[in-house]
Amino acid sequence: MSIRREQKVAGRFEALLDLHHGPDPDRTGPMDGPIVPGVALTRRTAVRIFEAGLQSRLQDLEARRMKDEGRSYYTIGSSGHEANAVFGHLLRTTDPALLHYRSGAFVSARARRAHGETPIFDAMLSFAAAAEDPISGGRHKVLGSRSLWIPPQTSTIASHLPKAVGLAIGVARLHRLGLPCALPEDSVVYCSFGDASTNHATAQAGFNAAAAAVQHKQPCPVIFACEDNGIGISTRTPDDYIERMFKRRPSLDYFAADSRDVPSAFTQALAAIDHCRRTRRPVFFHLKTVRLMGHAGSDVETVYRTEDELERVEAQDPLLAFADLLLSTGAIDRDGLRALYLDMRQRIERAGHEASSRPKIRTAEQVRAPLELPATDSLRGRTANDARRRQVFGDRLPETDQRPRHLAFRIAQGLKDILAAYPESLLFGEDVAKKGGVYHVTAGLYDTFGPARVFNTILDETTILGLAQGMAQVGALPIPEIQYLAYVHNALDQIRGEAASLQFFSEGRFANPMVVRIAGYAYQKGFGGHFHNDNSIGALLDIPGLIIASPARGDDAVGMLRTCMAAAAEAGKVCLFLEPIALYMQKDLHEKGDSLWECAYPEPGEMVPLGEARVHGASDEDDLTIVSWANGLFMSMQAQKRLADEGIRARIVDLRWLAPLPIDAVKEHALATGRVLLVDECRATAGGPTPLIATALATDPACRDVVIRRIAGDDTYVPLAEAANLVLIQTDDVVEAARQLAAEERR
Repeated sequence: MSIRREQKVAGRFEALLDLHHGPDPDRTGPMDGPIVPGVALTRRTAVRIFEAGLQSRLQDLEARRMKDEGRSYYTIGSSGHEANAVFGHLLRTTDPALLHYRSGAFVSARARRAHGETPIFDAMLSFAAAAEDPISGGRHKVLGSRSLWIPPQTSTIASHLPKAVGLAIGVARLHRLGLPCALPEDSVVYCSFGDASTNHATAQAGFNAAAAAVQHKQPCPVIFACEDNGIGISTRTPDDYIERMFKRRPSLDYFAADSRDVPSAFTQALAAIDHCRRTRRPVFFHLKTVRLMGHAGSDVETVYRTEDELERVEAQDPLLAFADLLLSTGAIDRDGLRALYLDMRQRIERAGHEASSRPKIRTAEQVRAPLELPATDSLRGRTANDARRRQVFGDRLPETDQRPRHLAFRIAQGLKDILAAYPESLLFGEDVAKKGGVYHVTAGLYDTFGPARVFNTILDETTILGLAQGMAQVGALPIPEIQYLAYVHNALDQIRGEAASLQFFSEGRFANPMVVRIAGYAYQKGFGGHFHNDNSIGALLDIPGLIIASPARGDDAVGMLRTCMAAAAEAGKVCLFLEPIALYMQKDLHEKGDSLWECAYPEPGEMVPLGEARVHGASDEDDLTIVSWANGLFMSMQAQKRLADEGIRARIVDLRWLAPLPIDAVKEHALATGRVLLVDECRATAGGPTPLIATALATDPACRDVVIRRIAGDDTYVPLAEAANLVLIQTDDVVEAARQLAAEERR
């Protein structure tokens, strides 16, 4: 049995060139006439589409050869899926395409519709991981192009479907608001994926979100193109599975074609595109394909497929059927097809050798470059003019009101200022509109800015974050809300694998700027149990390129919101804004009525510098430094007063930013006192940021004499009622730990 199938597949095509009987006189005709009766596909256009499919096939073969020679690193190919070139030819270059990794022919066909493209060399640069690769800069083998509106996808599980819906909905919303949009109003979004991926929860979220848009009478012009090759690596998809699951699915309009019948596929694709563009409804396009040469170069198909089965599959090669059609109808003769084949193969081989010689990424700095955060002093931010601010606030502007206010009140005012300053900003999530959110933080914004800018979504975090990404890519500045911290884990890959990675895998050519508000942490006085009292942010701290803000006080919250919006708008960054629920309505710090946790409203334009900590109560006589944030800051400041009454002086460093962490500020104050107490309200094992801080201090020779101690929550879920206090740190714990640390001798 042959383990490698490349020669078998290539040999069948070459045999067709040698043995084909030539044109059938009854099927020939003019080049601009239909290739078969009753279809819009002409012979000339068919040859053009075939060339794109042939290019994709030969690129796959060259990638395998380059891999054998150590010049290529990734060999998932498109062989058997070449009929997607039909969509590449028919769609406009301003119709965004979020592509399955087997859509090489689509890219080839689309590039042929544009000017100045070099698709063969670009593909080879990608295979060779060359730093000149025009989409990822050598970071990954991805299909993508800025000029062709193909944002790169690295998904193998259809996690790009929710943001495809966001793109489709975002175009309509921006045009309806009269705001600048990166795409024409009648654009449609093309989104391809495999049959096995339809089973993934994220894919189902995409289908559901599109159907929900229809039910809510929202335009959602997205074409879900399922390329059904009947197998997911080694797991088979029943032959009629996709049709039975999707043909009668409500609010998804179903079209189908077989890739071995390109004229029919062309006709059906043309109808599907026209239907989607005209009705603004989502379409499910079922394209039957085959998979040739295994899942990837490393996949040994013979482990799970017999020789007979492989022969049967290879005999169904759509490119063979397409070539037979061209030859039989006189669209091209054998000599012409052979010349086309040999010429393209030589061009691809030459491009592969040239691409292999081009420089690779050589430094870690080059790898990280798209993830770099903006310099603190580079962010400008925006403030609405006085007339606009008076329109949304009334005659009494918030900075002129001398009364201190609590955190939730100030966040609401900050959001109102931001929505006024950034007309392209959209605030959405579960219950954020008329209700004003579970904690009423967004109360009044719906009335001020209307349902087109402040709106509720369906109850699904994956959809919320997918909508945000898609809308951001066409020009919106989304402010999605995740109702509770624990809920973000339901959809974490929409941040980790999708939103935060886009700049990295496109070398900054694409971005999905957003500020994700997340209500979270614990200490909610007995409310909710672990889903509402969640104290773990470790999974967020692990994601490269994120900005994570976590204010505890109202004044910081407003200034940090402004900074996050500036970082999103000006640098395309994904920002997470973690709001401590337990402090939303907190007014007093030490005793009832002291109002020490309420704050004034910052002056317009006043921003908190990115990554800058805030220090409370520093003096030259301090005995120790306490480092914390959010609820930990509140408890630390309570402890600071009690310690002072005992003669122990402590300064407090409020981190405020969890990414980037203000490590230099922590080191500065650690050196000033020689003792550091890290107060971490999250779980002890990798729940919060203090292990990172402790490591930074312990590994810095300048801090070798600093005594470091840490307290944190227990490694458990947070229970209900008073039992929560048994596993969360309390003010008494901070006081006791500080006493012990103050009594220790400096090293």
